Order: sequence, then C-alpha cells, then structure tokens
Amino acid sequence: MQVQPYRHLLNVQLRYDGTVTDNQDETGDVWLSRDQQRDWASLVALIMTLPGKLDAQLKHEAGINFFEYNILVSLSDAPGHVRVMSDLAGLARGSLSRLSHAVSRLEGAGWVERRSCGGAGRRTEAILTETGWQELQRIAPSHVREVRRLVIDAMGADQLEHLGAAARLVVTAVDPALADTLASAIDRRPRG
Repeated sequence: MQVQPYRHLLNVQLRYDGTVTDNQDETGDVWLSRDQQRDWASLVALIMTLPGKLDAQLKHEAGINFFEYNILVSLSDAPGHVRVMSDLAGLARGSLSRLSHAVSRLEGAGWVERRSCGGAGRRTEAILTETGWQELQRIAPSHVREVRRLVIDAMGADQLEHLGAAARLVVTAVDPALADTLASAIDRRPRG
C-alpha cells in the first residue's frame, strides 16, 4: 500500500480520554479523498507562506515582526493601552518567554514599557507608549495594504466570507477559548 502525502499527519485523532483512534469518515475510510488532500495542502501552503510575507513587509516597514505587531495592536485595543503580560501572552498566542523577548525588543525601541501591577502575586503590565502608538498608526496603513493585496483583494466578497467562516470553525475546534476571545473582540470593534 502506498502512503499518500500528509497521511501520517492527518488520520489519527487523540480522543478526550487520551487514547489514539483512527479518524475515519462515515464510510470507514481513514484517508483523505483527493479533494480533501487538495484543500488540506492548500491550507498548509497558506499557513506556511502568509505569515512569512506579513513578517517581511513589517520587517521592511518598521523592523518588527508580525508577532510584535500583534502585541502593539492588542495593547492599542486595551483600556489605557495597558495589559497584564500573562493576558497579553494569551491574546498574542505566544508563551510568556516569547512575549517577554518581544516586549524587550519593543521596549528598546521605546514603543512599550513594563511596570509592576498591584494584585495577587508578582504581575507585570505592558503599556503602549505614545511613541509606540504613533508608530503603530504609521505602520498600520501599509500593513493593511499588504493584507488587502495578499488576502482581501485576492478573492471575492463571498469567498472572503466563506474563508472567515471556515477559519472560525477551525479555531473553535483547535482552541474554543481563543474562538470566544476572537468573537468578543470582533463584537467590540466598530463596524466600518
């Protein structure tokens, strides 16, 4: 039997009780169909190429990467432009260690500051500085142009709506808490 590409990655499912089972479809077939393989390979290509393109644009424009840009955006969306580091790590989808290194780079540029915050335990807040706010306003238009070029303008409105709906379904399957956070963040944003 010939193994098709990605089969070793696609067809095992970890059950909630910790046991591993074949992930079979309704016909009992554990392998992806040709159409499913095509769509999966397309998704993998998207996941592997889009972040690098966004990183390159931001690196060229402002000397930061996409992760750092998302930290700035998350801080700009917070009341007073302040977030507790552990909350920021969750929103940015990175470990506290990765976040700490990124915030150190942003601190070095004068875009973010850290301070101790009150409450239980030793907690630290990250604050978007006025310089950071100004830089984010400078960077954002070119970043949005790149997002438009690579994603929004590459498809019709219906295709984009379907892509967004599919992405939300996958995020819900992968990380329900993130899906809830995403939904509430989208609901809080002004329409436009």
